[in-house]
Amino acid sequence: MTAVTPRQRRKDARPQELLDAALALFVEKGFAATRSEEIAARAGVAKGTLYRYYPSKDELFKAMVRENLSVHIAESAAQAAQHRGAVAPLLQQMMRAWWAKVGEGRAGTVCKIMMVEARNFPELARFYVDEVIRPSQAFIGELITRGIQAGEFRAVPLEATVHLLIAPMLHLMLHEHSFGEHASCCDSASAEALLDAQMAVLLHGLLAVPPRT
Repeated sequence: MTAVTPRQRRKDARPQELLDAALALFVEKGFAATRSEEIAARAGVAKGTLYRYYPSKDELFKAMVRENLSVHIAESAAQAAQHRGAVAPLLQQMMRAWWAKVGEGRAGTVCKIMMVEARNFPELARFYVDEVIRPSQAFIGELITRGIQAGEFRAVPLEATVHLLIAPMLHLMLHEHSFGEHASCCDSASAEALLDAQMAVLLHGLLAVPPRT
């Protein structure tokens, strides 16, 4: 086997270093205000090196979305496809897992950046809709449909119910990545507790036969 040289290891790590540098600057300055040369300088490379991996700042952001969001959506959809049994516990599990993987980490920061910048960058907004929003809605919609078809859930309006599931997560992400560092702005309840409460309230409305209390 051919030994991997330090130079080769550095080259292999460069795309991730550029993504890390870009995310840090997007958080500090916003997407619009960040210049490509600043990203290259933060990553310790020449501007030409940045363009070798990512031809534009838009392409760099798209790579960031794919790495931090698309991969988790695909993983969750694959896991749900293999699930056999009741859908309600799976929905609860998915919401908690999505918060752990996405909401409270760097992926949640990517979501916030997109929501802030979408109006000014319509091409990126269309990409985000196709890459993140539609697949997420389709995945959750399929789970609700499975529950309805199995008689576990009553026949609820599908699109509206999908939004009811997603909206609290978006609110928590915006709060976490806007006010999370300011202790005086934080609620006493944890994100996990709030998600559990949301699911308990929603599932009582979804279930075909609500459990007796």
